[in-house]
Order: sequence, then structure tokens, then C-alpha cells
Amino acid sequence: MALMTRWEPFNQLWREMEQFQGELGRALQNGNNVPHWPRLAVSYPALNVWEDSECLYAEAELPGMGLDQLEIFVAGDQLTIKGTRESPKVEKAVWHRQERGFGDFTRVVTLPVEVDADKVEAHFERGVLTVKLPKAEAAKPRKIAIKAQ
Repeated sequence: MALMTRWEPFNQLWREMEQFQGELGRALQNGNNVPHWPRLAVSYPALNVWEDSECLYAEAELPGMGLDQLEIFVAGDQLTIKGTRESPKVEKAVWHRQERGFGDFTRVVTLPVEVDADKVEAHFERGVLTVKLPKAEAAKPRKIAIKAQ
């Protein structure tokens, strides 16, 4: 009598993936079981960028930060936001969760058109940075007169 066994070609793969997941989880945690999310962040701060016929606008959420912790640079078609988010000062406590990042950050965004760096305006209110970036004259749409022959 022949013994039949079920063919499961992905069992080894699943075991290796579970092992990798466990190793990754351990690598992302310090001694207090607090993940180091700032190193994993894809982009901080999160940005919204939109435009109208005259300007580009960028909006970034930076809760808990002050003006003295931020710098903005504009060159050609790039906007750079730099800053430092202070780490919380907690004494005689054990962290259970720490998802908000801290430390230095730099966010560079390539804009869809060049802007006039001399006319850029920035406002910071209630943790939201809003940057108004007037388009360079060469980037603004021009109406072309059509001549009849």
C-alpha cells in the first residue's frame, strides 16, 4: 500500500518568512521594547503640495515644534524643510509605546516647476507649516496670440 502525503511547496518559505519577521522585529527594538520608528520613516514631515496658476503651496504637519526648530530653503525647483524634534524628557518611567519620532530631519521635495525664491512666504500656525511658492515667470502659463493669415 502506498503512503500518500500532501504536497505543500510553500511551507519552507512561510517558515523562513516568519523567522525573518521575528528577526526584523528584534532588530527594530531597543532594550525597552520601543521601536526606532524615525529610522524607518519614509518621509517626515508628511506634505501636501498643490498649485494654482500663480503659485505652488506646501503644507506640513509639525505638531509640538517651534519656529526656532525649523528651517526652510528654496532653490530652483526644490523645497527643503529641516528641523529638530526634541525627544521627550521622561524620568523614572518605562516606555510602552513610542511612535512619534524625534531628532533631526530633512525633507527635500522636487517641485513640478521652478519658483521665485525671493517671493516665497512661510507661515507656521498651530503646528502646521504653510509655504506659498510663487512660480518663476518662465514657469507661468502664457496666453499666445493667434494670427490669421
